[in-house]
Amino acid sequence: MDNQEKDNSQHPTDSTHWERSVLEKLAFAALDEQKATRRWGIFFKSLMFAYILVLLGVAVYPKLKLDKNSSGEHTAVINLVGMIAEGKDANAADLIESLRNAVKDEHTKGIIIHANSPGGSPVQSAYVYDEIRKIKKEHPQLPIYAVVSDVCASGCYYIASATDKIFVNPASLIGSIGVLMDGFGFVDAMKNLGVERRLLTAGAHKAMLDPFSPPKEDETAYMKELLGQVHQQFISAVKLGRGNRLKETPDMFSGLVWTGEAGVKNGIADDFSDDDKVARDIIGAEKRVDFTQQEALIDKLAGKLGASFEHALSNVLQTPSLR
Repeated sequence: MDNQEKDNSQHPTDSTHWERSVLEKLAFAALDEQKATRRWGIFFKSLMFAYILVLLGVAVYPKLKLDKNSSGEHTAVINLVGMIAEGKDANAADLIESLRNAVKDEHTKGIIIHANSPGGSPVQSAYVYDEIRKIKKEHPQLPIYAVVSDVCASGCYYIASATDKIFVNPASLIGSIGVLMDGFGFVDAMKNLGVERRLLTAGAHKAMLDPFSPPKEDETAYMKELLGQVHQQFISAVKLGRGNRLKETPDMFSGLVWTGEAGVKNGIADDFSDDDKVARDIIGAEKRVDFTQQEALIDKLAGKLGASFEHALSNVLQTPSLR
């Protein structure tokens, strides 16, 4: 009887101990889970932070060229690729900076401008042309050659004409020494749609060549004269750069393009070659180092936004173009 009472009195204690043990295990398991979650959280946050740092590094700093500071004589290569315009990869500021960096490098034996562009802004092209002429005057012993791959037209040829020699492939397209200004007229379309144009200006020619208004003869004549002035500047630059190598024909400055083979015959190009052969056989420094200025990604993104606005504005103003 006493033993039975004793067993009954101990039972609640054993039950309480078992429950406490289970609760402690659950609590410790929860703590361990929280610690693991916290550790993984710190790991992923650190990983994300490192990823952001890498992105910022890429955005802020230009692409590194590991061989740019290498010793030994080399041929500096500068890429003139794509549309020539402010905010584009082929812009005057970057091209000029690339040229200056190549000239400053004491191991540069010669410079190749790798050209593959349909042209673009006459102003940007003129800036680079003038810089090449300036370098040639200050460093007459340093050769600067243009090597054309697919196309070197209009503004691109404007720049190339300043170099010592222009090398092409027989199938390259080269020339297009002319200026254009293009746009559209929507007057008849508006009439058919029943749309009325309401335009207010201060200044008789403020809306010159407005695509929603009929063209005016005096404004059209004025713009043709303006294009003629830019065209003459282009022609003068080519003649100055190429000199008596040009075999002038009536259509040489008409805006026509020629193959590289025809270009060598009429003097707008000098010979057939490519980057590798020019570096090795003509400059005498087979090793090539890319000096093309790489714009920081963050600046490039900002530039593209600005270029988009500029493109929209140029469509309205119909800016002259060498392309």
